[in-house]
Amino acid sequence: MIHKHIDYYIKHLHHDIPSGIVVFLVALPLCLGVALASGAPLFSGLIAGMVGGLVVAWLSGSQLSVSGPAAGLTVIVFNAIETLGSFSGFLTAVVLAGVIQLILGFLRAGVIGAYFPSSVIKGMLAAIGLILIMKQIPHAIGYDASFEGDESYMQETALSTVEQLAEAVSSISPGATIVSVVALLLLVLWESNFIKRIAFLRLVPGALLAVIWGVAYNAVTMRVAPEWAIGSKHLVSLPVTESPKDFLQLFSFPDFSFLANPQIYTVAFTLAVIASLETLLSLEAADKMDPYKRVAPTNRELKAQGVGNMLSGLIGGIPITAVIVRSAANINAGGQTRVSSFVHGLALLVSVMFFAKFLNDIPLSCLAAILLQTGYKLAKPKLFIEFFHKGWNQLIPFVITIVAILLTDLLKGITIGIVIGLYYVIRANYHASISMTRSEDRYVLTMNKDVSFLNRALLRKFFNQIEENCTLVIDGSKAQFIDYDILETIHDFMLSAQDNNIIVETIDLEGKEKIKTLPDSRAAT
Repeated sequence: MIHKHIDYYIKHLHHDIPSGIVVFLVALPLCLGVALASGAPLFSGLIAGMVGGLVVAWLSGSQLSVSGPAAGLTVIVFNAIETLGSFSGFLTAVVLAGVIQLILGFLRAGVIGAYFPSSVIKGMLAAIGLILIMKQIPHAIGYDASFEGDESYMQETALSTVEQLAEAVSSISPGATIVSVVALLLLVLWESNFIKRIAFLRLVPGALLAVIWGVAYNAVTMRVAPEWAIGSKHLVSLPVTESPKDFLQLFSFPDFSFLANPQIYTVAFTLAVIASLETLLSLEAADKMDPYKRVAPTNRELKAQGVGNMLSGLIGGIPITAVIVRSAANINAGGQTRVSSFVHGLALLVSVMFFAKFLNDIPLSCLAAILLQTGYKLAKPKLFIEFFHKGWNQLIPFVITIVAILLTDLLKGITIGIVIGLYYVIRANYHASISMTRSEDRYVLTMNKDVSFLNRALLRKFFNQIEENCTLVIDGSKAQFIDYDILETIHDFMLSAQDNNIIVETIDLEGKEKIKTLPDSRAAT
């Protein structure tokens, strides 16, 4: 249920404001990193983050999903800017992509989100958790070679991650390592029952303490022991503005003369489709993690993302989607309503306008610690044990989705997972739709539910098991629909049953489809 009355949001402010700050701290380097990896101006990533928090948060039907620039689009954005030869031309494609998403929302295309199997969604979450852990270890020890690697599950694979980890081990920064280890200990301590029992400590988010610790450590070591300090390249890097006029000059605008270029429509359609798929996947995953199990309307989400991308493109931002890493950070930090996402967007705006110089003192290693904890929560061992106990039909799609995402990318991995998941659904339906029992020389074949052509092979298998000189009762009373192919198979068997002295009786097949009975047949209806 979507709560809209203001009292609901006010009641949860003490949860939403701290969690919004946590999401802001996580989103800040990611907005910059995704823009950098996309070959776009750094500020365009921040614009996308602001739009996601300030606008999409209120248009969306989700209370916990967070929108912003996604690493999954970096390759597409990079190639699009190169293809069009102009960033302002690319912004026009972003606006068009938003229009397409808006149309998809009105066409109710969001219904596709309901067809993602639960095992696949949870497999995606676990895979992203493992990727987060692998990608954040280099940042945690002071080896920052790939900004977009923080949440990339599109262009970087497990192999590149392992290679980066091997390189990182030989380039450990003592200062960054100390900051991340202590930050992790603080985060773990803040999750303990001891801290949760103390009311005023519960109001302070552990992630905020981790950031304060990182800034304080670096400030002290810079004066006392410079060799243990963290270098500037391992700190947050924001564009610093001196006045509101300087801030406004950071915005850029689309060049609509590119509407005459046919390539722009291909780029726009590609962006719209990929962004919509990532959004629906992230939305479904956020709903799974929501402690209140609220379900967000998918068509409304597509409309919200469409408006968000139109606005982002109009003022110089790169494309946005709902993003699972920031959504997971929001939920894990205790976010309750859309206010937390709005606070994160507001914090991005205020920080860039007034506090960029101070935020540039935050070490990336303490932010890495926050994401390491988030990754562990998404892929904790308990989850694997739960799926093991659920059985092979849940465990196999879950594990294959994880492996496929790690070895390829998000969309390919999800596609593979869905195919495997659908196989098990069809397999279960194949056996459950038709059943047969025998009592002496009497067989009863029951249509337990709607029967499609997929059950034809099973039906023939049952027919082959019926012995001569017996009676077969075909009961269709429980089925609302029986496929014509199934009825045709029954009809064919009724014709051949006479040769084996098999009496066929049918119950309630009329109305589902008509079945022919020859005058000389032994079948009775």
